[in-house]
Amino acid sequence: MQHSAEMRRCLIDCDVAQMRKLDQHLMPHLRGLSDGEVLITIHLSRTVMESIPFKLRAYSHAWLLNNGYPSKLPDHLKPRAERICPRVVDAVGIAVKGASDLTRPIAGLVQNAMSEAVMDVYADSRHPDVDLVKARMKLARTFTVKKLLGKI
Repeated sequence: MQHSAEMRRCLIDCDVAQMRKLDQHLMPHLRGLSDGEVLITIHLSRTVMESIPFKLRAYSHAWLLNNGYPSKLPDHLKPRAERICPRVVDAVGIAVKGASDLTRPIAGLVQNAMSEAVMDVYADSRHPDVDLVKARMKLARTFTVKKLLGKI
């Protein structure tokens, strides 16, 4: 078997199991890598290798960034890659309005409590469920208003 051809096939197909077998044979010092670490290595390798089709390199670039890892795709290729595989960015909007001079400070406190709730949810999970975020925001708003009104 020609190792370079099989290595390239593993990179193109993201074949973690076969890549581990090749690594054990060709690079015994890397035997301790987990499946996740091998997958990260595959994606890093795909971004660097010019012989890999560009769409696959762009996908690996996006996969690495979306999972919190740096990409090794050359800078001049990044804009093109991001057009092919755009990044998904989560956003949450919070707006609380006070109707009078008396309620404006309360509105600010409620908005801060809702912001804290959102940050807590994102601290627990990188991509939380939208319904969970909404529920925590609503709970924070209700709790803060009741607390400020002395009902808790």
